[in-house]
Amino acid sequence: MKLLYVGDPMCSWCYGFGKELSELMAMHSGLDLEIIVGGVRAGATDVLDQAGKEFRLGHWARVEAQSGLPFNRAALMARENFVYNTEPVCRAVVAARKLAPQADLLAVFRALQHAFYVDGRDTTSGRVLAEVVASQLQLDVDLVLNVWQDSDTIVFTKADFVRARALGVRSFPALLLDTDQGIIEISGGYAHGAQLHQQLQQALASFSAA
Repeated sequence: MKLLYVGDPMCSWCYGFGKELSELMAMHSGLDLEIIVGGVRAGATDVLDQAGKEFRLGHWARVEAQSGLPFNRAALMARENFVYNTEPVCRAVVAARKLAPQADLLAVFRALQHAFYVDGRDTTSGRVLAEVVASQLQLDVDLVLNVWQDSDTIVFTKADFVRARALGVRSFPALLLDTDQGIIEISGGYAHGAQLHQQLQQALASFSAA
């Protein structure tokens, strides 16, 4: 039995959810967590214009109000010719999983989110992504970059996108409980840690009673 977290580091609601999920995992340290990247805007090619930036700032304000997490709005507004393609950052999560399968992948995921939402870094850049992952895993930046660029990592990332859809996930974040009797949804969207704990307890209780 384990938890499945389906999300995207450049999804703002996933950014807010990261803190709540960390709280949940602290309360349920005996449960394993598997992260599946969903690719909310994987392969996007359109440049983010003023209207697109303002649209995202609206989402950011709502996430900030719910989660209390900070957002670097100025960095987004100042960025020019930015293509909001989330495939590279999703692939960075997969690269981290390949390099250190036993590492705390949620910490890596959240570090990538912090780099984008707080530090205002360009998380579509392979070099930036490699630096963030390398810092988290205490690895050489060039090693991480090479794994991130590897064709197998690209294939594995696409496989995550396919798996997310196969699980029936259409929006992020999503938290599922994977049991030998099937998949139970814990949360289909953002929720606070206490609510996640309650929903997980109910799922575990129903599983035990089955």
